[in-house]
Amino acid sequence: MSALRIRMLEDRHLRNSAKALVEADIAHIKSDLAERGLGARAADRIADGASEVYDEAVEVASDNKGALAALIAALVLWFARNPILDALFASDDDDPDEGYDDGSDDNPYDDERSYDDAEQESRWRR
Repeated sequence: MSALRIRMLEDRHLRNSAKALVEADIAHIKSDLAERGLGARAADRIADGASEVYDEAVEVASDNKGALAALIAALVLWFARNPILDALFASDDDDPDEGYDDGSDDNPYDDERSYDDAEQESRWRR
């Protein structure tokens, strides 16, 4: 046999071996997915990632207890800011009607000019 023929047979053997490996991998993936779907795999991966993040957060929080306490205090003060400001700066003469506006003075459609009926009808027809 010639050298080219031998090389072609070797290459064909390598090609067939690689093809068999790829087909075996595909069959393995198909059987694995039939056993457990993509949704279950994604849920497991998300759960593992969340567990790692939680463990890291616990470790960082235990190392920085003062910063964590300051952060919690800042959040509490932020959510309680309106009652605290009202308690500090409330006026002594609490008038329940203070700031109440019935809107009678602010009618944007109130026009100082008056039109007679004929003129108004002609304006509506235009």
